[in-house]
Amino acid sequence: MSVLALIPARGGSKGIAGKNLRRIGGRSLVEWSILHARQATSIDRVLVSTDSVEVREQALAAGAEVPFLRPTKLAGDEVLDHPVFVHALNWLMAQEGEIPELLVHLRPTAPYRLPGWIDAAVQTLRDNPTADAVRSVSEVTQHPYRVFEIGEDGMLDPIMRHRHPNPALLRRQELPPLYLYNCVIDVTRASTILEKGSMTGDRLAPWVMPAEDVIDIDGPRDLAYAEWVISQKDQT
Repeated sequence: MSVLALIPARGGSKGIAGKNLRRIGGRSLVEWSILHARQATSIDRVLVSTDSVEVREQALAAGAEVPFLRPTKLAGDEVLDHPVFVHALNWLMAQEGEIPELLVHLRPTAPYRLPGWIDAAVQTLRDNPTADAVRSVSEVTQHPYRVFEIGEDGMLDPIMRHRHPNPALLRRQELPPLYLYNCVIDVTRASTILEKGSMTGDRLAPWVMPAEDVIDIDGPRDLAYAEWVISQKDQT
């Protein structure tokens, strides 16, 4: 079952200028994801999809393939993951005559992954033949049972009232485990992308990881936090 790691790393960014090239712990964000993919024994190829010549040069130097530059129409803030993956698969089919069976989506915005995580997520999909995809998730740290809307009367209204009459009054140990999609590792079948027109399909299996290990770079403060975490932990 062939496995391709695809790392989307466009040149622009709304929150942080040139985000994918920002350096933490001695590597740029795109270089960290390439390193993680190359460490994984389940990955056969590592490919970066970018519209940026500078990202392409860094990715090639880090050991990834960058056989094309992504069209500008697929590099805007509003572009979703699915068309980017369809573009890559169509390019591979047109140029090489075949496509991988599984794709591992590694976002440069998650610069912290331990060796073995990717392989475990890939194995989860292999072990679940009826699943269309796998997503890394972690237990929520801010529980929805303690989340409210403010109603038209100005009073707090718990959004999980349909699950419990007074959800916010439950003790912590009584709260049901709920999970957040954390964007660290996605594994998807090529057939899910091309035939179901989706990155998740109808049956989505979880790969659970600790919430404290999740880093998602969105703003400058996240970069500072990631720098500290990576300085404390060994990913190599």
